[in-house]
Amino acid sequence: MAIAIRPATQHDLPALHALIESAYRGKHARGGWTHEADLLDGQRTDIAALAESLANPSHCVLVAIHAAVAGAVAGCVEITDKTGGLAYLGLLSVAPEGQAQGLGKYLIAEAEAEAIRRFGTTRMELTVIRQRAELVAFYERRGYRLTGEERPFPYGDTRFGEPRRDDLVFVVLARDLAKA
Repeated sequence: MAIAIRPATQHDLPALHALIESAYRGKHARGGWTHEADLLDGQRTDIAALAESLANPSHCVLVAIHAAVAGAVAGCVEITDKTGGLAYLGLLSVAPEGQAQGLGKYLIAEAEAEAIRRFGTTRMELTVIRQRAELVAFYERRGYRLTGEERPFPYGDTRFGEPRRDDLVFVVLARDLAKA
């Protein structure tokens, strides 16, 4: 599979949004292992929020483009500079039919390298819904460690979905990139 990684552009927004929604929510998401369809209904994000990220210089959204499939977006990841050497990794998405083939790992490595180049990042953090033990384990295999910190789920803010249960909370994982 020939994949090129590049920063997303406004032109990518429709395909980017469709990819993220298909990876996280709804029936199509169940084709992969990273979905949240059992925990959340509704949207994962919207085009307006993605457009804001693309316009913000402290954010960088990378897209993985299929070279052989007319430039189709196969995956994405977002990094956000939090200053002081800290960056946040989010929106890691791979099309359900392309999961478990190494693209997610590749996107994480590219995001870490881009965060170091672009923002001078020395530490990357991310959050995972606590109930997603298999996803926590995936990030731990990539060198991320649970910090012991938890953050509340944004109940009532439907921009992030409609919870199907009342006990959702985010756990924080981090990786020291200076030692990577």
